[in-house]
Amino acid sequence: MIRFDAIGSDSRNLPSTSSCVTVLRSPSHFCSPSILNQLLKIEGGSAAFPDGPPAWPVAGDAIFKSVNDALISGQWGLYEGELLEQTHSALQKMWGLSHCLLCSSGTVAVELALRAAGVKADDEVILAAYDFPGNFRAIEAIGARPVLIDVLPGRWTIDARHLKMATSDKTRAVIVSHLHGETADIESLVAIAHDAKIQVIEDVCQSPGAMLNGRMLGTFGDVVTLSFGGSKLLSAGRGGAVLCDDESLLQRARIFAHRGNDAFPFSQMQAALLLPQLSQLESFNQRRLSAVQRITAALSETKWLQSLEVGSLPAGNIPAFYKLPIRLKQNAPYERAAYLDVVAQEGIMLAEGFRGFVKRSSRRCRKVGDLKHSRSAAAMTMLLHHPILLSSNSDIDRLIEALGRAERYVIG
Repeated sequence: MIRFDAIGSDSRNLPSTSSCVTVLRSPSHFCSPSILNQLLKIEGGSAAFPDGPPAWPVAGDAIFKSVNDALISGQWGLYEGELLEQTHSALQKMWGLSHCLLCSSGTVAVELALRAAGVKADDEVILAAYDFPGNFRAIEAIGARPVLIDVLPGRWTIDARHLKMATSDKTRAVIVSHLHGETADIESLVAIAHDAKIQVIEDVCQSPGAMLNGRMLGTFGDVVTLSFGGSKLLSAGRGGAVLCDDESLLQRARIFAHRGNDAFPFSQMQAALLLPQLSQLESFNQRRLSAVQRITAALSETKWLQSLEVGSLPAGNIPAFYKLPIRLKQNAPYERAAYLDVVAQEGIMLAEGFRGFVKRSSRRCRKVGDLKHSRSAAAMTMLLHHPILLSSNSDIDRLIEALGRAERYVIG
């Protein structure tokens, strides 16, 4: 069984992230003598990761103890109890916010956050045309109308320049998602939104623990949403949370969620799973960042692949990588699907990015501008799942080599 404390056991050899210095690689890295004669799986060779991608989530001693204690004490069978109280308190302390509502998923958390912000049927809510599909559906679930604006050129987060032109007298909120390890321009977005008297829902379901200028993402908007789904950096199998500083906002969400009982519950057992992970999040995010710095430095040497620029970050800026985006450059001489097929056979969990909403009917949403950058993101993005980022240096090297060899193969 893989345990948290066993993942990447040679992490002492990882480069320090305190200064966030790029680990540069020579152009010969992708054709080193040791791998010149190696074949990809598709060429009849052996897969880089014959056992497939690392398992996630995984449990360490702290999680085993927490769950066992919940069973012995009988806490696991209570609708409300000490574990839920501890989780509320821990999340409020971690984000420095006064109020917390736990719920059944990150998708439900977004809907509850919108209701907290006062969004009602026939209102409008702005979001990026490239975003998680559940955010679009959460707006529709209320009976409100999504308004789509573009993402930044070559990026995955909302372009603040388009926010003001998208507002109308029906606009009540904007959803700002920090996606794929990228931090949205949240300070500009909040300033523009508040000038227009629009509430900001800050979606950090993909980026718990990430920092901007020494401040936790999720503390800039009016309401923050978290996800604890099975694949997430903080995992309880399922679950989510809504946090804010304004009790009146969260009370709106509570009134909707509580119907004699909690309609979107988060259990005591889920709390037992989640609590031990909170103290590990910072160190795990640092280890993921170290791996990403090595991967993105190597990708910069490929001809048609690109990713985020994370080699040198200002002090106080720490991204969190649930997915690492790898993007085909324009006019690449091979198809994304062909590259993904080769990489999948190497046992690497790399998949297409979000489809986005550009093709959604105008009956379902209002579109502002041509949304060309969102269209490009949907067509060209691939996402590397995070568990590999906690692996050893040697595994990261194998990953890098496989990505480079796969590109050479599809180019022919």
